[in-house]
Amino acid sequence: MQISSRFTVALHIFACVEYFKDKCKVTSDFLASSINTNPVIIRRILGQLSKAGLIKVARGTGGIEITRPLRDITFLDIYKAVDPIEEGSLFHFHENPSPDCPVGRNIHALLDGKLLSIQDAMEDRMKEYTLEDIRNGIEEIIGK
Repeated sequence: MQISSRFTVALHIFACVEYFKDKCKVTSDFLASSINTNPVIIRRILGQLSKAGLIKVARGTGGIEITRPLRDITFLDIYKAVDPIEEGSLFHFHENPSPDCPVGRNIHALLDGKLLSIQDAMEDRMKEYTLEDIRNGIEEIIGK
């Protein structure tokens, strides 16, 4: 299992928007340069963050605004915006295990609750971190 890079790219986007907000206009091209990726990928992620109500994007001349206080946006909010989980489950189970096999017939009963518990633990931890933590970290590492 691996969470896609969209999540860490989104965190990078927020870090840049916060750090550079009073220094320069933050555009998708600017972000793509910082992240070292294609601006199309950045625009797609910006669209997801905007759809989730986490940012506002000014089209044309650019500019990105974070819509809520940093302490009110958790890593889980961002993760759900850019990496939506199919049917609410982080773990995708292989389809149609054999009902003729004693393991295949019982694998869901054996694993479903455990996997849900793992997902719940991950999501609970993601709720503990906010964009304010990123801003504070940037201030500690590179200054204001």
